[in-house]
Amino acid sequence: MDTKDHIGVEVKRLDNEIHSRMAVYRVEKGQGELTMMQSWILGYLYEHPEDEIFQRDIEAKFSIARSTATGILQLMEKNGYIRRVSLKRDARLKRMELTPKGVEMQKNTMENIRRMEKKLREGITEEELEIFFRVIRRMRSNVEMDQKETDRRRDDDQNTGSSDKRI
Repeated sequence: MDTKDHIGVEVKRLDNEIHSRMAVYRVEKGQGELTMMQSWILGYLYEHPEDEIFQRDIEAKFSIARSTATGILQLMEKNGYIRRVSLKRDARLKRMELTPKGVEMQKNTMENIRRMEKKLREGITEEELEIFFRVIRRMRSNVEMDQKETDRRRDDDQNTGSSDKRI
Protein backbone atom coordinates (compact mmCIF):
# COMPACT_ATOMS: atom_id res chain seq x y z
CA MET A 1 0.00 0.00 0.00
CA ASP A 2 1.38 3.40 -1.00
CA THR A 3 1.28 5.70 2.03
CA LYS A 4 2.43 8.83 0.21
CA ASP A 5 -0.90 10.60 0.47
CA HIS A 6 -2.21 9.14 3.74
CA ILE A 7 -3.10 11.87 6.21
CA GLY A 8 -2.37 9.76 9.30
CA VAL A 9 1.09 8.86 8.04
CA GLU A 10 1.96 12.48 7.30
CA VAL A 11 0.62 13.69 10.66
CA LYS A 12 2.65 11.02 12.47
CA ARG A 13 5.79 11.83 10.49
CA LEU A 14 5.44 15.53 11.31
CA ASP A 15 4.80 14.69 14.97
CA ASN A 16 7.98 12.58 15.03
CA GLU A 17 9.99 15.38 13.42
CA ILE A 18 8.67 17.97 15.88
CA HIS A 19 9.49 15.74 18.86
CA SER A 20 12.98 15.09 17.50
CA ARG A 21 13.68 18.79 16.95
CA MET A 22 12.26 19.72 20.35
CA ALA A 23 14.56 17.13 21.94
CA VAL A 24 17.52 18.78 20.19
CA TYR A 25 16.38 22.21 21.41
CA ARG A 26 16.13 20.89 24.98
CA VAL A 27 19.61 19.39 24.83
CA GLU A 28 20.99 22.66 23.46
CA LYS A 29 19.63 24.42 26.54
CA GLY A 30 20.66 21.68 28.96
CA GLN A 31 17.09 20.41 29.36
CA GLY A 32 17.52 16.89 28.02
CA GLU A 33 16.41 15.15 31.21
CA LEU A 34 12.72 16.14 31.07
CA THR A 35 10.08 13.84 29.65
CA MET A 36 7.11 15.25 27.75
CA MET A 37 4.81 14.54 30.72
CA GLN A 38 7.18 16.39 33.05
CA SER A 39 7.19 19.33 30.62
CA TRP A 40 3.38 19.35 30.55
CA ILE A 41 3.23 19.31 34.35
CA LEU A 42 5.74 22.18 34.56
CA GLY A 43 3.63 24.13 32.08
CA TYR A 44 0.44 23.49 34.04
CA LEU A 45 2.04 24.63 37.31
CA TYR A 46 3.59 27.64 35.58
CA GLU A 47 0.20 28.72 34.20
CA HIS A 48 -1.47 28.39 37.64
CA PRO A 49 1.02 29.88 40.11
CA GLU A 50 -1.62 31.13 42.56
CA ASP A 51 -3.79 28.01 42.51
CA GLU A 52 -3.60 25.23 45.07
CA ILE A 53 -2.66 22.30 42.86
CA PHE A 54 -2.37 18.90 44.48
CA GLN A 55 -1.24 15.55 43.15
CA ARG A 56 -4.87 14.52 42.55
CA ASP A 57 -5.26 17.57 40.27
CA ILE A 58 -2.25 16.46 38.22
CA GLU A 59 -3.72 12.95 38.00
CA ALA A 60 -7.05 14.30 36.76
CA LYS A 61 -5.61 16.90 34.38
CA PHE A 62 -3.34 14.43 32.59
CA SER A 63 -5.44 11.26 33.05
CA ILE A 64 -2.68 9.38 34.83
CA ALA A 65 -2.85 6.86 37.65
CA ARG A 66 -1.90 7.80 41.19
CA SER A 67 1.17 5.56 41.12
CA THR A 68 2.33 7.13 37.83
CA ALA A 69 1.83 10.65 39.17
CA THR A 70 3.66 9.76 42.38
CA GLY A 71 6.71 8.52 40.47
CA ILE A 72 6.79 11.50 38.10
CA LEU A 73 6.33 14.08 40.85
CA GLN A 74 8.89 12.44 43.15
CA LEU A 75 11.47 12.53 40.36
CA MET A 76 10.63 16.16 39.53
CA GLU A 77 11.02 17.02 43.21
CA LYS A 78 14.31 15.11 43.45
CA ASN A 79 15.59 16.96 40.37
CA GLY A 80 14.65 20.30 41.92
CA TYR A 81 11.85 21.38 39.55
CA ILE A 82 8.99 21.32 42.03
CA ARG A 83 8.41 21.29 45.75
CA ARG A 84 5.49 20.12 47.85
CA VAL A 85 4.34 22.71 50.34
CA SER A 86 2.12 21.84 53.32
CA LEU A 87 -0.96 23.96 53.76
CA LYS A 88 -1.33 25.91 56.99
CA ARG A 89 -4.94 24.78 57.38
CA ASP A 90 -4.07 21.10 56.93
CA ALA A 91 -0.44 19.95 56.94
CA ARG A 92 -1.48 16.63 55.36
CA LEU A 93 -2.33 18.47 52.15
CA LYS A 94 0.69 19.35 50.05
CA ARG A 95 0.32 21.65 47.10
CA MET A 96 2.72 21.55 44.17
CA GLU A 97 4.73 24.60 43.21
CA LEU A 98 7.59 25.31 40.87
CA THR A 99 11.04 26.02 42.20
CA PRO A 100 13.15 28.74 40.54
CA LYS A 101 14.80 25.92 38.56
CA GLY A 102 11.35 24.75 37.42
CA VAL A 103 10.35 28.27 36.40
CA GLU A 104 13.55 28.66 34.39
CA MET A 105 13.01 25.28 32.73
CA GLN A 106 9.47 26.29 31.75
CA LYS A 107 10.64 29.60 30.31
CA ASN A 108 13.17 27.71 28.19
CA THR A 109 10.47 25.28 27.09
CA MET A 110 8.21 28.16 26.02
CA GLU A 111 11.10 29.64 24.03
CA ASN A 112 11.63 26.25 22.36
CA ILE A 113 7.94 26.13 21.45
CA ARG A 114 8.09 29.63 19.95
CA ARG A 115 11.18 28.60 17.99
CA MET A 116 9.43 25.48 16.64
CA GLU A 117 6.26 27.42 15.76
CA LYS A 118 8.37 29.95 13.83
CA LYS A 119 10.13 27.13 11.96
CA LEU A 120 6.85 25.36 11.17
CA ARG A 121 5.30 28.55 9.77
CA GLU A 122 8.33 29.45 7.63
CA GLY A 123 7.39 30.05 3.99
CA ILE A 124 3.66 29.63 4.65
CA THR A 125 1.27 32.52 4.02
CA GLU A 126 -1.42 33.62 6.47
CA GLU A 127 -4.05 32.40 4.02
CA GLU A 128 -2.42 28.95 3.86
CA LEU A 129 -2.29 28.82 7.67
CA GLU A 130 -5.99 29.73 7.90
CA ILE A 131 -6.83 26.91 5.48
CA PHE A 132 -4.55 24.49 7.35
CA PHE A 133 -6.18 25.22 10.72
CA ARG A 134 -9.68 25.06 9.27
CA VAL A 135 -8.93 21.67 7.65
CA ILE A 136 -7.12 20.15 10.64
CA ARG A 137 -9.92 21.22 12.99
CA ARG A 138 -12.46 19.62 10.66
CA MET A 139 -10.41 16.41 10.60
CA ARG A 140 -10.23 16.38 14.40
CA SER A 141 -13.99 16.96 14.55
CA ASN A 142 -14.53 14.05 12.14
CA VAL A 143 -12.51 11.75 14.37
CA GLU A 144 -14.28 13.00 17.51
CA MET A 145 -17.67 12.40 15.90
CA ASP A 146 -16.57 8.90 14.89
CA GLN A 147 -15.53 8.23 18.50
CA LYS A 148 -18.88 9.47 19.80
CA GLU A 149 -20.69 7.19 17.34
CA THR A 150 -18.57 4.23 18.46
CA ASP A 151 -19.30 5.05 22.12
CA ARG A 152 -23.02 5.37 21.37
CA ARG A 153 -23.10 1.99 19.61
CA ARG A 154 -21.18 0.34 22.44
CA ASP A 155 -23.57 1.86 25.01
CA ASP A 156 -26.57 0.72 22.96
CA ASP A 157 -25.13 -2.80 22.72
CA GLN A 158 -24.53 -2.92 26.47
CA ASN A 159 -28.02 -1.63 27.24
CA THR A 160 -29.73 -4.12 24.92
CA GLY A 161 -27.38 -6.99 25.66
CA SER A 162 -26.72 -7.42 21.93
CA SER A 163 -22.96 -7.13 21.92
CA ASP A 164 -20.85 -9.68 20.08
CA LYS A 165 -22.38 -12.57 22.00
CA ARG A 166 -23.11 -15.60 19.84
CA ILE A 167 -26.04 -17.93 20.50
